[in-house]
Amino acid sequence: MTSLTHRPVALVTGAAGFIGAHVTRALVEEGRARVLALDDLSGGFRDNLPPDVDFVEGSVTDHALVARLFEQHPVRYVFHLAAYAAEGLSHFIRRFNYTNNVIGSMNLLNEAVRHQIECFVFTSSIAVYGPIPSPMRETDTPAPEDPYGIAKLTVELDLAAAHRMFGLRYVIFRPHNVYGEYQNLGDPYRNVLGIFMNQIMQGQPMTIFGDGTQQRAFSYVGDIVPAIASSPWVSAAAGQVFNIGAEVPYTVNELARTVAASMGVPNHPVEHLPARLEVHTAYSDHGKAAQVFGRRSHTPLDVGVRRMVEWAKVGGVRSSRPFGGVEVTRNLPASWRSLMDTRESRPCVTPR
Repeated sequence: MTSLTHRPVALVTGAAGFIGAHVTRALVEEGRARVLALDDLSGGFRDNLPPDVDFVEGSVTDHALVARLFEQHPVRYVFHLAAYAAEGLSHFIRRFNYTNNVIGSMNLLNEAVRHQIECFVFTSSIAVYGPIPSPMRETDTPAPEDPYGIAKLTVELDLAAAHRMFGLRYVIFRPHNVYGEYQNLGDPYRNVLGIFMNQIMQGQPMTIFGDGTQQRAFSYVGDIVPAIASSPWVSAAAGQVFNIGAEVPYTVNELARTVAASMGVPNHPVEHLPARLEVHTAYSDHGKAAQVFGRRSHTPLDVGVRRMVEWAKVGGVRSSRPFGGVEVTRNLPASWRSLMDTRESRPCVTPR
């Protein structure tokens, strides 16, 4: 058996964040590669990771750091999960969005090409599809309508270009509305389940933009991680894009009731805020992923939410670093203004 020190290295970016922590743990358990975890801890937490993982605190936007990691470690696989994944907020932080989600990705991609790695696994998003009818399929033409989705699609296109030019092997996943343990409950701009739980634990009403009839298929993290973590070693996955996540859509109103019931406060109040610009109904077809990775059972929403609630009650709410400012304040939702410095300044955080 290959010793630990001589095993190839899998670099996981955003490793202390939500999905990144689960992917890191899956890779450690599988033992196919030694994990090098990179995260700047702006939205993740060091204790999300196993204690014996090689951890580097830093950002993918630091191209010198990224180059140094590839020089110092025999990186053969990249699992790129670092991103600032706030679709609605991305309209107001364009420079920050593209710096973190595009330029940071290009720093990794450059080194992946230079060092001729074996596989680059990228977590994109169904935000690339935009407002097309659901269920969204990989054969549909992407039409993202927010800067976050545009950034994700940009990286997808660049990976395909790198494959054509350099033969870079890659796999792309488009997960959606993922929830579960290790999600950052202190982030007020993204991850609706975490926001609801945070609000309930602080005795605040659950806030919903619009009338709450928006539909999403909320995906338990444990259902999507096995495919992501195993993908470099699945030959049929190479060069492919996969939707991945839950099958059954629910309204945000239904989600709020499920979370409240799981928290033991079924009659917890809800406050409806003015609607914001967002896709009303978004869920995807997963037939392609099932064909390549096998059809897996999906965790029912109430079961997954209960698991997340049990974890949340033990750890409680933890705060994220404050968002240092927005770049554009025009049409910024009023409910966000009280949460941030709205001076025309640069945000202070970097990818999770």
